[in-house]
Parts: sequence; C-alpha cells; structure tokens
Amino acid sequence: MLRRQVESGGTKTRVLVVTVMLAALVAYYVLIPIDDPSLDGPDTVLAVSASSDQIESATPSRSSTGEERQVFWGDLHIHTSLSSDAFTMGVRAIPDDVYRFAKGETLEHGAGYPVTIARPLDFAAVTDHAEYLGQARLSDLDVPTTRQSLSDILRRENRLTVTQSWWEIMSLIRENGFKLTLSGVDADINRVAWDEIVAAAERHNQPGVFTTFPGWEWSADAGDVGTHLHRNVIYGSEDLPSIPFSSIDGPTPPDLWAFLRSERASGRKVMAIPHNPNLSEGLAYRITDEAGTRLERVSPADRSDLEPISEILQIKGSSETHPLLSSLDEFADFEIAGTVPGREVTLTSVKGAYARDALRSGISMAHSEGFNPLKFGVIGSSDSHNATSPSDGKGYTGKLPMMDGSAGLRTGAAGLGLNKMTPARKWGSGGLAAVWAPENTREALFDAMQRRETFATSGPRIVVSVFASWGFPEGTTAAANFDATARAHGVPMGSTLPKLADVDAQAPEFVVVAERDPIGANLDRIQMIKGWVDSNGQSHERIYDLAWSDERSVDAETGRVAPVGSTVDPATASYANTIGAPQLRAHWSDPDFDSDQEAFYYVRVLEIPTPRWSTYDAVQLGLEPMAPVAIQERAISSAIWYQP
Repeated sequence: MLRRQVESGGTKTRVLVVTVMLAALVAYYVLIPIDDPSLDGPDTVLAVSASSDQIESATPSRSSTGEERQVFWGDLHIHTSLSSDAFTMGVRAIPDDVYRFAKGETLEHGAGYPVTIARPLDFAAVTDHAEYLGQARLSDLDVPTTRQSLSDILRRENRLTVTQSWWEIMSLIRENGFKLTLSGVDADINRVAWDEIVAAAERHNQPGVFTTFPGWEWSADAGDVGTHLHRNVIYGSEDLPSIPFSSIDGPTPPDLWAFLRSERASGRKVMAIPHNPNLSEGLAYRITDEAGTRLERVSPADRSDLEPISEILQIKGSSETHPLLSSLDEFADFEIAGTVPGREVTLTSVKGAYARDALRSGISMAHSEGFNPLKFGVIGSSDSHNATSPSDGKGYTGKLPMMDGSAGLRTGAAGLGLNKMTPARKWGSGGLAAVWAPENTREALFDAMQRRETFATSGPRIVVSVFASWGFPEGTTAAANFDATARAHGVPMGSTLPKLADVDAQAPEFVVVAERDPIGANLDRIQMIKGWVDSNGQSHERIYDLAWSDERSVDAETGRVAPVGSTVDPATASYANTIGAPQLRAHWSDPDFDSDQEAFYYVRVLEIPTPRWSTYDAVQLGLEPMAPVAIQERAISSAIWYQP
C-alpha cells in the first residue's frame, strides 16, 4: 500500500512538473511579439520582369473616343470603412481612397503598411454594404480596433492579444452580422454616408481617363448568416436615389428586382451584379423545384436584363464551376472556397451555386418555357474591404485586415492558430472585370456591361476576344485588323448568334485570340466550353481544347492535351516563361452542332502554372508552403448563345 501511494504521488509530481513546464512554454510563446515581416508591406517585385514597352502596351489608351472597342480593366466591388465589417476589422479608409488607389496613388493598408497598385485601373466602384451604411464608423462602437489601431495591435502586441482581438471581432460579426452599431438603424446616417460615396464618385470621374460608378452592395442572406444572396447595385448615370435600397428594405431578390424596375421606370440606368453564388448553398441560380417546375418569383422573364452580368472570380473563391458539377473538367478545381463555413459540401449545395450550371439551367428553361432568365455575362472583382484592389497574387494584401491583412495573419503565424480555421486560407487573391467598350466613360462601360461584352480574370490582365458567326473569312484570326474583321462578320461575347435561313447546312464558327498579360505568365491553352439541351430538355456540357502551346500531343485515348508542365519553384516562389506562349489563336467550328438544340459557348484561357499567393507568403515568412503551391490563373469570357 505504501509503495502504491509513493508511486501515485510521484506520478502527480511528474504531471505537475510537466504542466508547469508547458504553461511556461505557452506563456513564453504567446507573450513574444508576433514578428510578422509582411507588416512592412508586401513584396511587390514581379515574378517575371517586363520592359517598359511591354507594360505600356498592357494599358489601354485612356483617351480613346473612336468606335473601335478595346479592353478596359476595373474592379466593381470595393468596400471602405462605411461597411461595418470593414470598420470593425480595422479599416479607416474612405471612398476617396478607393479612387486614389485605383489611379495609382499609395494608400495605407488597414494593417498599417503602404500599398500601391501595380498598374492603375480604368474604372472602379465603391460598393459598401447598404445595411447600416456608415453606422459602425459614425457610432461609439467598442471593439479592439477602436480602442487601439490595428497597426498598433499587430506591431506592438503579442500572439495572445492578437488572437484575443481577432476572436472578439469575429464573434461580433458572426453574432450580429451588419448590426454592429449602438444606435440601430438611422436613415440620416445612411444618407450622410451615401452622399459621401456619391460625392467621391463625382470628384474622381474623368470621362476618357478614369471612370467611377456610384453603387452599393445589397447583402441579403437566405435566413441565416453566411448563405450569400448578395448583389452589387451599379448606376450608369448621375441620376441617383437619395438613399440605397438594402436587404432591410427588401430581404429577397424579387424585392430588389422590384426596386430596380421602379428605378428604371424613373429613367435611371441601374443593374444588379450577383457575387459569390458559390456561397449561396445552391440558391443563387436555383429557378426550378425538385420536380423541375419553374419557380416564378426567382425566374422572371426580365431577370437577365436586370442582372446582365455575374461576378464569378473574386477573393472568396471561384464561381465558374465545381468538381461535383463538372467531374470531367480537369480544371474545375480552381480556388474552390468550399461552402458556408461549418456546412458540408454536397451536390445539393453546389447545384445552383455556379455559373456554368446556371447557364445550363437557363438554356433548359429556354427549351421548355421559351425564355431564358439566366442569360448573363461574367466579370471578376476583388471584394476588398480595405479600399484597395488586391488582384496580384505576389503582392496580395487580403480582404479584411484583422482576418487576413498580413502574411502572418493569413498563415496563422501571427496568432495562436485560431485564425487558421477561417475561410481566408482557402480564398483566392481577387479578380478583375474586363469590358470591351469604345471609350472609357460611364455610359460606354455601363452599356457594354448591359450587353454582356465582358470577361472575367482571376487577376492577370489576359486579353480575350471571341466572336461567333456562320462563316468567317479565311485568315481572320491572323488579320492585323482582327477586331474589325470579326465584328463585320460575327457577333462578340455576350451576344446571341442570329438565325440563319438554312441553318441545317452548316455549324457556327468561332474565332478566338488570347494574349498573355505583358508582365505576367505565358498561356497554356484556349478552351471552348459548350452547353446544350437535348430533345428531352436535359442539359449537357463538353470542353474542347482549341489551341495550346509548345506543340504538345493529344492523348488518343482520353482526347486530352498533355499538361503544359510547370516551372514553379516553391522554395523561391518563382517561375519562368520558358514554357507556354505569349499569344494563342483559334478558328473553330462546332463538330457536334445540332441546329435543333439550344446551346451556349464560352471561352476559358489558362496561364502556365505560377506560385499561389500562399506560396509567396510562405517564402516571405520562411515557412513550408501549403498546398496547392501553384495555380493556373485564367480568363473566362461571357457566353455566346444559340437558340433555334
């Protein structure tokens, strides 16, 4: 008995000693400074150098007034401190800062370091949340970033206090959503904030040089926080309402559409742009019930007119397609952000949540109902909440400063690891909206978006031009005046191919030209994605490789082009343009065309592999990169439709 008591006491002693040692180690670990070198600013040296001539050629003319259309680059989804989630996360930037940054001026990031865009944008929009607009900034809100600046928290505090601050803010947002105010809804504050947004847009709008769009984000959730049904509301003229329409005023998409109709009836030019359908639990594009019957409220005949484009590439993931929906698409698994945090990803949660599936639903509806409520083009944007447009993976600066505003926060190195559980680790590095228009003015760009002559990129400025016709002259893709020739004989992205009297005699032809970002990576391939409806009303999809680099072969068994390979070095976060091509061209006719079948066609252009933003972060912090270490950035065009 005595021996057992002694042994038991010894065990307790050993446990106590180990506990004290662990406590001491934890205390030492959490109380030391976070030592995050990325707080001095992201490394903005480009992975591939380019001459000044190349950089200049990548920037569209900012004084064009001719009818020949060209590409203009922009971001239609940027938040400031007028959004409550941004303010509580440490953002103090105002709408003027958005346009200053977009035009090339240096801005202070919410985490305290300077940020400058690699190349100025041609257009931008401030889209702060309409819900409780400006109220967090203008009320006496008690959160860590009002007691102490975010920069001070990150630079002067330790891992424990940084994590405590992060956890407190995240809890507030999860529990309250946009209701992070002490005063509740105050229409007067909303109007003051809206007036500030409008005034900034008018101050910085320079027709022919730089375009601004007044607007806001309508941020409805499907009955619970996290299930996104969000839209950005964008105006194309100076005639504006006195206050934004929020999800408090109308919580469902049909409510928003009713507001848009009333605005248009009064003569205002306005549209809504859905974003993050990937986080909608399948509700963003769901237009039928399980039996296939049309849900009339969410599929009105004018939906395609009210929402002519969708944002499918941004920080919170890609919304083009999902591996569960496109199992034969080897490139479907691109920046998939999952679903609403804490929910299981299932076929039900992704169907109706991605653009390609929505386009298929639309042509099925055209087959059965005679109209298409999901005929939309595509763009990319950032959804930055720090008045910036962080679309460059190498100089990525995050979405919400307290959550992912530095490499240390994004990797968890700056805290106790709790922030490793945030969805930010799966997010992308933003996107860009590309618009084909005759000039850089609010009216011209808005009209181009309304007619869907747009494409999306995941960040690089890859130029994509695609036209469809019943016949193009030989040599069209190689013509010096490609755009003029293609337009003279065909229709651009976003259009419907006109009917041909004897359509049975031939298949539609497509001409495509893709050019790499002059200061970016070479191109891997051009792909055509086709969707069509069979005689039973069932939709299908198929991917065709139209052009590829490096004289690679096609596998006789699978029909797939061999992979382009990779030059990415994870240890240095670098790559080389020794593979791929700077430009690819294709003249293609659909070999499987059936004139009786509704169909759509859109182009996807892939870069060669380059380091992912997380790999740049890891190298900067001296950590092991997390998978995937490389990605293939891309451009995705708006579709061209064929309807019998």
